[in-house]
Amino acid sequence: MRASKTHGSGGPAVHGALELPAVTVDSYNIEIKDAEGFLGDQVSGRAFRAMLDDARKAIAAHGTDPLGEEPSSEISKKTLDKIIAEGDPKAASIVIGTISEFGEKLANVVRRFRRQKDWREVQAIVVGGGLRQSRTGELIIGRAATLLQGEGVPVDVMPIAHHPDKAGLIGAIHLVPRWMFEGFDAILAVDVGGSNIRCGIVLLNGKKAPDLSQAKVDQLKLWRHANDGPSRDEAVKRMTDMLKSLIKAAERDKYKLAPVIGIGCPGVITENGMIEKGGQNLPGNWESNRFNLPEAVQTEIPKIAEHETYVVMHNDAVIQGLSQLPFLRHVEKWGVLTMGTGLGNAVFTTKDLEEPAGQSS
Repeated sequence: MRASKTHGSGGPAVHGALELPAVTVDSYNIEIKDAEGFLGDQVSGRAFRAMLDDARKAIAAHGTDPLGEEPSSEISKKTLDKIIAEGDPKAASIVIGTISEFGEKLANVVRRFRRQKDWREVQAIVVGGGLRQSRTGELIIGRAATLLQGEGVPVDVMPIAHHPDKAGLIGAIHLVPRWMFEGFDAILAVDVGGSNIRCGIVLLNGKKAPDLSQAKVDQLKLWRHANDGPSRDEAVKRMTDMLKSLIKAAERDKYKLAPVIGIGCPGVITENGMIEKGGQNLPGNWESNRFNLPEAVQTEIPKIAEHETYVVMHNDAVIQGLSQLPFLRHVEKWGVLTMGTGLGNAVFTTKDLEEPAGQSS
């Protein structure tokens, strides 16, 4: 996605803006196809389970499956991590072999992205998403990184610093100018996904770290809407109810909330807060030209304390990537890939470069 970089009127930031306070979003949500289909489908959580299943079937065709009878789709990431660390050696070897093969797939995805105009000069890529939030995911990323390093590809591939559940909230603090946080302790953030909706209080910790590198999620509410099958309006109501509950929690804990709610959502986000495309996994029709999520949230929560609520929304991969900003201020061009239901992606150019930690002029 390459959109206009102009700002709209009526606020300090616009939805889906490509010009953000500290970075330019060069592109996001691009879709790449090859002979096997969309690249994102090749490195999704579902694709990893399918690859593990194929490995198990090959073994089971000539004897007993060391992983037992539980379907690969139902084996949790926690269980896979335990098998790697202390499980039966044969079972562990199957998982490790699949990790190695999947790491090669991820390395290939990186190679393909680097052929895109906006990705050619990328120096670092952070990988987030649901698959990353495990030792299994970290090893997949590590395998891809070492393969690329061995080929002399000049890009550093690394796991995203924050837990992905929290990175998708923490990144929202970089959507608006820092002056909006003066005198405040925290903001509210929302991460809308194809299976879950997360809402949280993000503590800025600006006094400890003015660059916001110490920001953290203090409280997190998660609703797995995929289990309930709600309508779009029911999903929005549940989301705003979670936010109202967090406002009360912030008052109880004496946090001074900034009047900002940052929202991350799949798809291409227009300047007026519409979802142009990419919302097909959300409950109901979120791409309708009669639906505007930021306006719906602002209607339900018109004020935070005595201040009018300002709601800003961007693509979820963009926001997850922005959580890494304080740690990559020395890198001019960098990107994010999120491995989950699909493959989220974004690439950034840092506006005011800083020297790497430990260096001085």
